[in-house]
Amino acid sequence: MRRALVTGGSGAIGSAICRRLAADGLHVIVHAHRNLVAAQALRDELIANGGSAQAIQFDVVDAAATQTALETLLRDEPIQVLVNNAGIHDDAAFPGMRRAQWHSVIDVSLHGFFNVTQPLTMPMVRSRWGRIISVTSVAGITGNRGQTNYAAAKGALHAASKSLALELASRGITVNAVAPGIIASDMSQGAFDTAAIERLVPMKRAGQAHEVADLVAFLASDQAAYITGQVISINGGIA
Repeated sequence: MRRALVTGGSGAIGSAICRRLAADGLHVIVHAHRNLVAAQALRDELIANGGSAQAIQFDVVDAAATQTALETLLRDEPIQVLVNNAGIHDDAAFPGMRRAQWHSVIDVSLHGFFNVTQPLTMPMVRSRWGRIISVTSVAGITGNRGQTNYAAAKGALHAASKSLALELASRGITVNAVAPGIIASDMSQGAFDTAAIERLVPMKRAGQAHEVADLVAFLASDQAAYITGQVISINGGIA
């Protein structure tokens, strides 16, 4: 059974990804930073529905803690599917953005990508099969007012994914990014009302977390073996 680690696995998109990967027959490792209780509840749900799962807690920004947690996970076998979904936003117009706001967003999305992905790469190489998928954002492609830090972090993940894909392509490992637009969640409800969504999104609706999960699950499958180094938007037609 292939094992999948989903960072930020207890949030709206993360939990949808965990459910879909478990339904596809993977052993799902649900990661949480602060909300371990939610990750454990999701683990229990996946198992109750016939899946295989466990929960784990660590801070992706803390390199030493991440390394220790991953070493424990790698003791028996490699993690062959990695979904880098952990991320935060802390929005502000750039002239008023505090240094802490810049660094915290970059730390979680970009440094967290390195801290989690780098230790898992060689075990994937040895197994000659792997999938690395980073959940980013349309902001990393088009930019967004008040999100210079967030757009910078997600845009950097696009570039990192393309470069890493070149390094790993001959080893049976694909590396891609999925860039959602407006996805229905508690966070988006506070930021976008119905009128704003109809104005911004050609499809006139917010996306659903399960739609993002379906795309991630396809990229994690054998069927996506010839897709690598891509940034795939899922945004209802936003140009």
